[in-house]
Amino acid sequence: MLTRKQHELLLFIHKRLSEDGVSPSFDEMKDALQLASKSGVHRLVSALEERGFIRRLPHRARALEVLKLPDSAAPPARSTSDNVVQADFSRSDTVSDSIGVPLLGKIAAGVPIEAIQHERDRLGVPAQMISGGEHFALEVEGDSMIEEGILDGDVVIIKRGDTANNGEIVVALVDNEEATLKRLRRKGGSIALEAANPAYETRIFGPDRVQVQGRLVGLIRRYH
Repeated sequence: MLTRKQHELLLFIHKRLSEDGVSPSFDEMKDALQLASKSGVHRLVSALEERGFIRRLPHRARALEVLKLPDSAAPPARSTSDNVVQADFSRSDTVSDSIGVPLLGKIAAGVPIEAIQHERDRLGVPAQMISGGEHFALEVEGDSMIEEGILDGDVVIIKRGDTANNGEIVVALVDNEEATLKRLRRKGGSIALEAANPAYETRIFGPDRVQVQGRLVGLIRRYH
């Protein structure tokens, strides 16, 4: 039997994994449940883990997997195992029912690096990650998004587009020459690109300096 808050948190995590393929941060969980501090989130997450509803993925900061929902009649939880898959990047048919997505090069999750490159390969991506529209893949370089479960060497799947909702993780092109993966926040007439690692500062730009190239919809990880 789950408490109301435990049940609410479990459904929130399940919803975010189903929609975005990335587990919510502890700040997002705190805000969603209207808790006063992240310590309350830690207690709820630990309780759900002890009861076998979720598990924390090892060596991945704040990456969670939903193992089951409290109602046995509910549809199976779509966990990070659906959107974080083992891949052989040299093949485009890695996953059955996959769709070929162009791999464009590297994207910085840290200090921005050079702009998005031309297609260098094609990557087989599970069809459930793709929900219409044009997509591309980029290899992550850096550790500034680790608290969102995005690690150095991961491959992110991006839905191409020039707009994004406030708070979404996006590929942003700065000054037409630097591409970076960050959470986008609009603050008045400025745009903030937020890291998910306290070692990195939030960078603030005028709106004319930042172009959204697409938003994060999935993640692929190579396991060694």
